[in-house]
Amino acid sequence: MLKYCILAVVLSLFALGQTSHAQDMDGIQKYLNDMAVSVKAADDPAEKRAILDRSFDAMARALDKVEQSPMISSDDRAGINLYRASLQENRDELAGVNGFDRVPDVRLDAFADYSVQSLEQAAEKTITISLVAALLIVIILILIV
Repeated sequence: MLKYCILAVVLSLFALGQTSHAQDMDGIQKYLNDMAVSVKAADDPAEKRAILDRSFDAMARALDKVEQSPMISSDDRAGINLYRASLQENRDELAGVNGFDRVPDVRLDAFADYSVQSLEQAAEKTITISLVAALLIVIILILIV
């Protein structure tokens, strides 16, 4: 009977951990979606670029701060570095550096949507970030913004 109780507790903790992790990733996705909404609401292309740049910068700073935390494992650091690389590609494309053509002013709304999708896919497909790391990223983003 004790084995079944322990198994039930372990399975419950695993299920709750997965739910919490999903909610924390939802916080990151909400931040990205809010960025896209802000870009679309802006009329001036310079303002749209500034919103995108500020958002990418805030995300990069959050990743830097989380990575410096002693609570982050080496696996989390590897995941953060992969996510940072995807974020940097979006920044490079926006600015038109490192082999990318600069995003034309008329395509900034579409680029905002593309950025949200590419960063969400990067988080889902290639990056494993623990509950602690995801929670820290969300908290730091809230504090930065």
